[in-house]
Amino acid sequence: MAMSPFANDDDDGLMNEINMTPLVDVMLVLLIVFMVTIPVIRHAVKIDLPHASSQKEDTKPAQINVSIDADGTVLWDGTKVDEAALNQKIAAAAQTTPQPELHLNADRKVQYERVAQVMSAAQNGGLTKLGFVTDPAHH
Repeated sequence: MAMSPFANDDDDGLMNEINMTPLVDVMLVLLIVFMVTIPVIRHAVKIDLPHASSQKEDTKPAQINVSIDADGTVLWDGTKVDEAALNQKIAAAAQTTPQPELHLNADRKVQYERVAQVMSAAQNGGLTKLGFVTDPAHH
């Protein structure tokens, strides 16, 4: 009489392999269920939406070229202006919509104080967009 617990496996009817058939059956049923429900989920209600021609306006603001010569002379779009006329033109430009961009061309020999005066006049007049125009260095 053998008292080993594994001696009589065939007699006890114990299974030592996993039966894959029920697992495959369940997976196939789930696959069929998902294949049936996905087209139902994607079904959309067809609505005739109104059409509107609302295109984005891509208007670039105007550019004003202000140049300062080596002797300190200020040119507004190529026209020589004095301090009072400069302030008047800046105030008028600040009221327009969209506000124009002020492009400042300063000679390299002009005193920084003169450039600062023009910048201060632009700020006091209400112009907020100011750019410096420079020549790229040629090597």
